[in-house]
Amino acid sequence: MSAGGGPLRLGSRAPEAKAICVFVHGRGQTPEDMQSHVLARLSAPSVAFVLPRAPTGAWWEARAVDPLTPVARAQLSSALDHLAAAVAAARGELPGLPLLLAGFSQGACLAIEYLCAGLPPPEALAAFTGCRVGVPSDARVEAVPAGVPVYLSGADADPWIPVSAFAEAVGTLGRRGASLRADLFPGRPHEVSDPEIAMLGGMLADLGAGRGPRMEAAR
Repeated sequence: MSAGGGPLRLGSRAPEAKAICVFVHGRGQTPEDMQSHVLARLSAPSVAFVLPRAPTGAWWEARAVDPLTPVARAQLSSALDHLAAAVAAARGELPGLPLLLAGFSQGACLAIEYLCAGLPPPEALAAFTGCRVGVPSDARVEAVPAGVPVYLSGADADPWIPVSAFAEAVGTLGRRGASLRADLFPGRPHEVSDPEIAMLGGMLADLGAGRGPRMEAAR
């Protein structure tokens, strides 16, 4: 386990690890928050977890649904570089293992942007309460690799990710050919719920068993 200014590493190590999960925290959160609120509720004994840490406690300053200003674009680019380095380091430490990229809230938005940016793709993506960053009129890359399994969740009255932004992300990912499951939960607070935890566990179990995520967990 490591903390301080770097990523938090949890779970299995070689040779026991069968899959990797890079999990990205939200605005004003820490990797340790994700450990206690999400990963502690998960049974994944053969997974190596890497939780990147935003240098300033947030990956960028604006809301995800605000138009992309030059400052926001620069901050998002820096965050994508940070995440790409974390993914590359995880793959380097455990070569050959399937990798699931996941995140919550602002971390989910960053994970979606990673997938859209044409960076080396994960084997699967789980974005809990996320959307695209920016607005439809912004020039945004949509280089989603066809066929990548994606789970996207949201809530019908979330204070940070409105349904319209959730729906736009669903449309983008579906249009670009992702193998997509999207769940919108009525009345769910801004948190990762038990059905979402079950989905994450199932996706990791499938990857660890050498198969693509079936995303069959009950809603």
